Amino acid sequence: MADLGVRPRRAFIGSFTAAGGPGIVTAAMDPGSGALTVLSSQNGLPDPSYLALSPAGDMLYAVSETAEGAVAAYRVTGDVPEPAGAPVPVDGSGPTHLAVFDGHVLTANYGSGSVTAVPVRADGSLARTASGVLRHTGSGPHTPRQQGPHAHQVQPDPSGRWAVSVDLGTDSVRVCALHEGLPVLHHEHALRPGSGPRHLAFHPGGSYAYVVSELTPTVTVCRWDALDGSLKPLAEVAVLHDAPAGDAYPSGIAVAPDGRFVWTATRGEDVLSVFAVSDEGDALRLTGTVPCGGHWPRALTATDGFLYVANERSGDVTWFIVDQATGLPRLAGSIPVPAASCVVVG
Repeated sequence: MADLGVRPRRAFIGSFTAAGGPGIVTAAMDPGSGALTVLSSQNGLPDPSYLALSPAGDMLYAVSETAEGAVAAYRVTGDVPEPAGAPVPVDGSGPTHLAVFDGHVLTANYGSGSVTAVPVRADGSLARTASGVLRHTGSGPHTPRQQGPHAHQVQPDPSGRWAVSVDLGTDSVRVCALHEGLPVLHHEHALRPGSGPRHLAFHPGGSYAYVVSELTPTVTVCRWDALDGSLKPLAEVAVLHDAPAGDAYPSGIAVAPDGRFVWTATRGEDVLSVFAVSDEGDALRLTGTVPCGGHWPRALTATDGFLYVANERSGDVTWFIVDQATGLPRLAGSIPVPAASCVVVG
């Protein structure tokens, strides 16, 4: 007899509607094979390029990566996401990432170089207006990509005390906390000038973080101190064995739940890189690369022994079975999703 208390596994896929994407796609996930089957699409929000689930998994939040910038909430207890109120302006342009933190949804606004906090109501919907904005300042040596700040990602640290934002334009990672709904800067940590950091992922042990850079094909290993809310760069590791044959722009990064492997995706080269992680988490060793199964892998997600990759320009989502001994992914299937931008699994 089926367990009626077990929610079916779902994957939610973002896409760029301005490039022909279907909006937010919901797919069933087979927990045995990792295979995805499309169930529905929801195109009411322009360019929902990044998605995040609530801790309970019953709400989905999406940025609208437009010049005006907005965030929206959906109930996802069924096969079709149901809007939970109107989109909320984020008082910033081009939001590219979001996360749930301390009773708020935070958005990283690439165009305006800022982080916005929007309160979450008791029912999971969003307040009508943002409660605060932290505006980044600074620039970097790479023109024209670093003429000003470009916040690319924001997420909680493993302790839940801090939110960290990665800024491609200023070559830095900012650590902040919320005070009465306002994101307040605690520390700013510099990375190598011109590297263009894009995304950060924490080791499950909570003491190390790995920052993938977009303007140079590298990952920076950092020590993380949750008590002090500080990040210290330790080493930089290339994501490719050889110099890129052409353009190479790393995008996403994911860490295995047991902390033994790290994976990155690189656009242009269109590969996934595999790193073995030291027992402590303080060192990475590149062990191999595999084709991503499409073109222009914008993001990747690791869950339950599978990797999911959103290939923006080939318009598909590929999934891989991970070898548990080596960490090497094996391509297992794909579904078409035009202008795919991210995958989250709940």
